[in-house]
Amino acid sequence: MVDAAASFDGNRVAANEAPARAPASSQGRLTAAVSDGLADYAEFCASALFAPAQSPSWVRNWAAETKADMVIATLNTDSRPALSLALEVVRTGPFRVARFAGGRHANGNFPAADPRFLPAIDGPAIRSLFSAIAKARPDIDLVSLERLLPDLDGVANPLAALPNFPSPNLALAVDLDGGFDALLARASGKRKRKKHRSQTRKFEAVGSFRRIEARGREEVDRLLDAFFDMKEVRFAKMGIANVFGDEEVRAFFRALFADALAEEKPSFLLHGLDVAGKLRAVTGSSRSGKRLICEFGAIAEDDLAFTSPGDFLFFDNIQEACELGFGAYDFSVGDEPYKRLWCDIEVQHFEVLAPLTLKGQALATGLRQGARAKAFIKNNPTVWKLTKMLRRKTAGQTAAPAAAEDDS
Repeated sequence: MVDAAASFDGNRVAANEAPARAPASSQGRLTAAVSDGLADYAEFCASALFAPAQSPSWVRNWAAETKADMVIATLNTDSRPALSLALEVVRTGPFRVARFAGGRHANGNFPAADPRFLPAIDGPAIRSLFSAIAKARPDIDLVSLERLLPDLDGVANPLAALPNFPSPNLALAVDLDGGFDALLARASGKRKRKKHRSQTRKFEAVGSFRRIEARGREEVDRLLDAFFDMKEVRFAKMGIANVFGDEEVRAFFRALFADALAEEKPSFLLHGLDVAGKLRAVTGSSRSGKRLICEFGAIAEDDLAFTSPGDFLFFDNIQEACELGFGAYDFSVGDEPYKRLWCDIEVQHFEVLAPLTLKGQALATGLRQGARAKAFIKNNPTVWKLTKMLRRKTAGQTAAPAAAEDDS
């Protein structure tokens, strides 16, 4: 096996091809292949359907910046790719797990797929893909595919053909049908406009303010620097591990958003609210078909936090999404009050665990039980409130945080 830190040249490392049973309606024989090269994956994605965290840019930059141990597993029909999984292999205690590149940062997942061939891909076909992974990489105990979209732009997720269970966290979105005025008519628009005007006056009293979209590398770095600082403070208050703390993760996001600047319609974009020369709120978004997705957001917990600069930025982001013709603004994973102020769509993601070894079976059992426990906590308002309070007390903060962000 080629070292994961080597350049990805698309050379097949494991030419393991396992025949997959295909339905009678299939146009050809399905075979499964496994490699650690990204060139073929990127070529396939040029005409495939995929979610943002399965894009070639996301996968390539994650592999490059984190030196991830990558596995590319592909189902082919008559030698043409029909479905491909770009996975990273990580160590979890005594286990090795193959998961979507990016781990917890990868949300709303949908594997790269050619919709023309999806009718031929059933559960046994996908299981043959996992068998090929097990043959090529016997060190992998479990394939863990989390936070899967049920469908992408009306195309059903092929991984739903496998045994699965609901993700513990809901995802929320807002329907943009009819434009911004129609949305506000459905969602307490008079109150939202009044609050937006009030926020504007408060910002003007401090100094000039503007909404920024990063259009150069310096702006990408400035907005991300501010975001990382905001998150560090936020997570410390909440008593939560900072998933943006590692330098490799930060380098990944810098590369991801910088690379997108070269695209005619950037697939990843950053926005910020600058008041009196300081960034008070930052969002990172992705484009996915008819959806604009807020991948992350944060506000500065400073003298203007009481004005809810995050809400102000969301107002402008959603308004622009309507103007650009998006069908939905997706707040991604996490059920929080500030999202409920806008959202009228609930999306239930699902998860697939495919053990490849006896150790993997034990891990899968534990993960399923953990997901059920987490879902119970998140769906019980009293228990969830108590959990968050205990987190803050553990972190030495008994007061509720001022920032409006996802606490999942």
